[in-house]
Amino acid sequence: MPDAFTTRVLSVASGSRERVVDLTGECETFLRDVAAGRDGLLNVFVPHATAGIAIIETGAGSDDDLLAALHTLLPADDRWQHRHGSPGHGRDHVLPAFVPPHATLPVVEGRLQLGTWQSVCLVDTNKDNVSRQVRLSFLA
Repeated sequence: MPDAFTTRVLSVASGSRERVVDLTGECETFLRDVAAGRDGLLNVFVPHATAGIAIIETGAGSDDDLLAALHTLLPADDRWQHRHGSPGHGRDHVLPAFVPPHATLPVVEGRLQLGTWQSVCLVDTNKDNVSRQVRLSFLA
């Protein structure tokens, strides 16, 4: 019988620009490898102080809309007390309060249960950190 808890760490090259990175395919591959048709929970966690995980539609402009909304809520200017790194970097440290660093999703018969237009995404506004780790954990 497969383990009740399995985890894998993904390395994601998010680059030197703000990005929304769709991780849905990697999540589905992980579940095919480890879930063995079982029900459970998939936890997606980014162990960084300046990135988050969002469940959103991608490819139809929603990912760009999310980044635009974050610019409105968290402008990249000099208002932030946290001042190292790129101008406005302090807002990157506030991002996880709006886009949490984790999501837990249902898995039924080994398959991720997302809505028709939902995707699992890494949200990274930190232009100073070009590589991220994302931990996928399945609990049966």
